[in-house]
Amino acid sequence: MKKTLFTLAVLLGAVTLSNAQVYQSGYTKSNGTYVEGHYKSTRNSTNTDNYSTQGNTNPYSGSTGYKARDYSQDAYNYGSGKNVQTGSRGGQYYINSNNNKTYVPKRSTTTYPY
Repeated sequence: MKKTLFTLAVLLGAVTLSNAQVYQSGYTKSNGTYVEGHYKSTRNSTNTDNYSTQGNTNPYSGSTGYKARDYSQDAYNYGSGKNVQTGSRGGQYYINSNNNKTYVPKRSTTTYPY
């Protein structure tokens, strides 16, 4: 029985580590908008495990994801007609009308959607 409980605890720990999350404290944006504190997935190189990505649900708020997954067909709908660039750490973005970077879901650089 002890061995079974230990194995279960190890497995649960592994699931928690692979799906790590952090608490983002509330903050005020530069435009004066206050963003409430919330949980989010730990920063990594993909958006597939983010609560805001299609197919995922935020366990704290119950809201469903709305952003396209990296390398999906829907990723091409973001920044359509813009010059999408890849940054030094792999993120993809375009320069918006305010001269700021607007990040988009990652697209394949060798495959075109048409």
